[in-house]
Amino acid sequence: MTKLPKHIKRMALSRELKPTIRIGKSGLSDNLMTEISEQLASKDIVKIKINRGLFDKSDIAEVWNHIAKSTNSTIVSVRGNVGVLWKG
Repeated sequence: MTKLPKHIKRMALSRELKPTIRIGKSGLSDNLMTEISEQLASKDIVKIKINRGLFDKSDIAEVWNHIAKSTNSTIVSVRGNVGVLWKG
């Protein structure tokens, strides 16, 4: 696993960083994965929000891992249903 640069961690935890992707009722579609990959290609980090109630709480960690693996990115932080990915 790639070591996270301090500025990436700081950006991820900043309140100024707003979610640019929202995962809604259509779930983890191919289009969504493409959109996440495209955003990661154009900027360092992407903040994603999963609508509440979409997945069981027990499945959320698996969902984040799946998104990170599918987009070839690193999970910087996850707080409940909001996560930040970095293209390291």
